[in-house]
This record gives sequence, structure tokens and C-alpha cells, in this order.
Amino acid sequence: MAKLNPYLNFDGTAEEAFNFYKSVFGGEFLGEIHKMGNAPGTENLSDEEKNRVMHVALPIGNDLLMASDIVPGFGQTLTVGNNNYVSIFPESKDEAERLFKGLSEGGNIEMPLEDQFWGDYFGSFQDKYGVHWMVNYNDEYTK
Repeated sequence: MAKLNPYLNFDGTAEEAFNFYKSVFGGEFLGEIHKMGNAPGTENLSDEEKNRVMHVALPIGNDLLMASDIVPGFGQTLTVGNNNYVSIFPESKDEAERLFKGLSEGGNIEMPLEDQFWGDYFGSFQDKYGVHWMVNYNDEYTK
């Protein structure tokens, strides 16, 4: 069965918030805090936007609390309601495709489900009921 994890969006405060959450929950981040400036296509962002968080994950028990910052230079805005995602970690690529297709039907696809530069098979969308979802498959997560 697919695994679900909350994914939060912030407007430039993801790192601060996650250091706070880490101080409360304990533990260590899963990997590093990835910054926008390290991603392809971000060369023209301001220094402030390059320093925003592209991805951070904090293990809490058997789950992950994850987040990123929005990037105004990409036309993104933070609106209460789109600052939370349900992130699905399916057990196979086929399951990822089935869930993405089914849940996004009648909704708005933000990022098509496809192989990403960071190595995962990923896509995101808002369903027809206004709920934001991410589908993220990597065979390393299923081991």
C-alpha cells in the first residue's frame, strides 16, 4: 500500500520552521536541506530566492514531515490552502501512474508525472475537490 506523508509549503521560512520542528521532535534531517539555487533553471533567480528551500525532510517516527519554499520568481504564491500537500509514496511505478491518473482526473496538474533530475518519478496536482497531492516514486524508498 502507498505511504502518505504531509508536505508543507512556506514563503521563505521553510528552513526556520524545520529547524524549529527539529528542536521539538528531535532527530536529524533526512539528507541535507536542498536549496533552490542548486536546481537547474534557477540561474536567473534572485540570491534570496536561490537560498530558499527546494526540499527538506524530517523523519518523525516511521513518517516524514517534508517541505519547500515557494518561488515568487517562478510565479508561485502562497495561499492558505495550497501550503499543504498529501505526498504519496507508492510501491511501484505502475501504482504511481494509477494513483496520479485517478486522483488528478478533473483536477489541475501542476507538474506532470515524470522522471525528475533528482532521480525520482514525481508529479503534483490539485484534485477536483481542491486537495493538493504529490506522487513520488523511487525504488529505493520501497526497500
